[in-house]
Amino acid sequence: MTATAEGLADRFGRFLARRLNEVPPGAHPYTHANVAALRRSLRPGDVLLVEGNSRVSSTIKYLTMSTWSHAALCVGNAVGRVSADGEPLVLVEVNLGDGCIAAPLSKYEFYNTRICRPSHLLDADLARVIDFMVGSIGKRYDMKNITDLLRYALPEPPVPARWRRRMLAVGSGDPTRAICSTLIAEAFERIRYPILPRITREFRANPRARAHRREILHIRHHSLFAPRDFDLSPYFHIVKPTLEAGFDYRRLRWAETALETPLESAS
Repeated sequence: MTATAEGLADRFGRFLARRLNEVPPGAHPYTHANVAALRRSLRPGDVLLVEGNSRVSSTIKYLTMSTWSHAALCVGNAVGRVSADGEPLVLVEVNLGDGCIAAPLSKYEFYNTRICRPSHLLDADLARVIDFMVGSIGKRYDMKNITDLLRYALPEPPVPARWRRRMLAVGSGDPTRAICSTLIAEAFERIRYPILPRITREFRANPRARAHRREILHIRHHSLFAPRDFDLSPYFHIVKPTLEAGFDYRRLRWAETALETPLESAS
């Protein structure tokens, strides 16, 4: 490919990425994240899932049949930088068009979120995960690989359910650098921490038993992981900041009048 053709492909890729990152009108979360509660609850090593509202987010949610379209890893103070407003950059994530960047927690103040926490992670392994993510900051997605972006050009690609996850891994070169969850999965893969390992079963004959079943864990390739996998994983705790803060339903203040019914609001 000539330099001119590469430049055109790069510009077209950036144009497509901007369009895919646009938020359709009328998009809004069910409830805003409580950033103060998130900040108290979030720990280094936690995976923060986000329900995005952009066009690419809608497609990822459709392809993965999930609420969650984005994932970021909390690295604590490992980045050592702050935003323009002086807020620490405690998240490392991969964004379409931007590549791997550090971000403040307030970025997701107006999004539905969920915290997924790995269980009993050794300090040394946690440090390896964080070092890998921080070391990946600055890696940029090659916008010339527009085939990786065209996967999300349709809001609901006509793809059979059994093939949708595979569609996320289709692309050129470095297949899913545009997908946030794959870099996080790669980080956990390096310390052999399971997310959703593929399980095979071996049956062995035994004279005193019908068979012995042995489950063997296989690490799936990181390019096949989606944000929802951290939510589904039996190896990650689901942490809800409101409950962590000491929730007491008796202290809630309810409105004296009921909200309008769906039929009333439609009339």
